[in-house]
Amino acid sequence: MLLAKTDKMPVLFVGHGSPMNLMLDNAFTRDLTALGRNLPRPRAIMVISAHWLTNGSFVSGVKKPRMIYDFYGFSRSLYHLVYECPGAPQYAQAAADLSLAKDKISLDFQWGLDHGAYSVLKHLFPAADIPVFEMSLNYSFNAWVPHCVSRHYELGRRLLKLRRMGVLIIGSGNVVHNLDRIDSDMDAQPYIWADQIDQVIKDKLLKRDDAFLVDFPTRDKKTSSLAAPTLDHYLPMIYALALGEKGETLRFVHESIQNGSISMRSFIIE
Repeated sequence: MLLAKTDKMPVLFVGHGSPMNLMLDNAFTRDLTALGRNLPRPRAIMVISAHWLTNGSFVSGVKKPRMIYDFYGFSRSLYHLVYECPGAPQYAQAAADLSLAKDKISLDFQWGLDHGAYSVLKHLFPAADIPVFEMSLNYSFNAWVPHCVSRHYELGRRLLKLRRMGVLIIGSGNVVHNLDRIDSDMDAQPYIWADQIDQVIKDKLLKRDDAFLVDFPTRDKKTSSLAAPTLDHYLPMIYALALGEKGETLRFVHESIQNGSISMRSFIIE
């Protein structure tokens, strides 16, 4: 499918954290709101969410995405929030067309929007008037076999053309995400190890040391298993990096740690 070219859209990675950020006014949500006001208006948005894990790679081709309340034990008011945006089946098909037989992207007509998507979009584009589709994380790759992360990186590189079709691509996860060590207080003092790992990742991001970040989960398993006991929240960052191009600038749009062990670090590449 051929879609008209536009000026290249930026790429975002957003550390989305707790679903409670949907309804809170804090430094993180204010920074997202400010970012949204300054972004060019996309023709469509593709969210690569930590919360859609599949056997194979998929993009959602639905015309009207349904709300997926994929969280438990939170305030009842969260389950009544809606983000009624249109879908983007044409752009989902364009994404699928960019894949190769080795790591094929297929269309899915069941998935809607999980909280990895709408918890971010609600603050960036509150009017919900831009078409949105999601891309899943292929979790059939063995998470701890060397080179598995590089396969995600390579798939991300295949999607570069979407940026010139007016698609804003958002990776939604967390660079440090350890729910086993979480503090119930969102404003708790960060654990020393969480802050240290977050700072290492910050340094490598600024240096655009993609190779280090791709290898990080298998480079030092003791450290990486603290930062990312599972790779679901780490991989969306890998896609964001893969979608950056030579000569572009990576800039942080938010830096904090919530609940002691959840890095909210977020950045834009443009």
